[in-house]
Amino acid sequence: MKRIVRVIFWVVFVLSVQGCAIDSEQNFHFVTLRIVDAEVPESFDLNGVYDIQVTYARPNGCTFFEGFDVFPVENTIRNIVAIGSEFDDGETACTQAVENVVADFRFEVLYEGTYTFRFYNGDDAEGNPIYLEYDVQVNAVEPTN
Repeated sequence: MKRIVRVIFWVVFVLSVQGCAIDSEQNFHFVTLRIVDAEVPESFDLNGVYDIQVTYARPNGCTFFEGFDVFPVENTIRNIVAIGSEFDDGETACTQAVENVVADFRFEVLYEGTYTFRFYNGDDAEGNPIYLEYDVQVNAVEPTN
């Protein structure tokens, strides 16, 4: 139930941000970008810091990557969304070719067990989010004397 509430909150937040326009000569709005692949390690070490490589789809020439929204669903479950800004001045012609682009984010391992990463991959026909899921086991760290 918590997951559903968090997903609904996130969707409402993104939709409300998308409606905002900047009062200047340039207009942007925020968009979610579809993540098509991710490279995660086979395992983590507790307290380690890792770079996670993510491939997202850039839908046109007027959309620019802004970063990742990584939020915890539970201690070891993370939802990851790629956020972009789309330039829209009503006059600029944008290329419509979809381009796959690679970006990284840093992740610190704080909990034992198995981490589940859920990368946003778009919505299904009913408007429900689709995720690419990866599980990564955390290695037990031997105490040093």
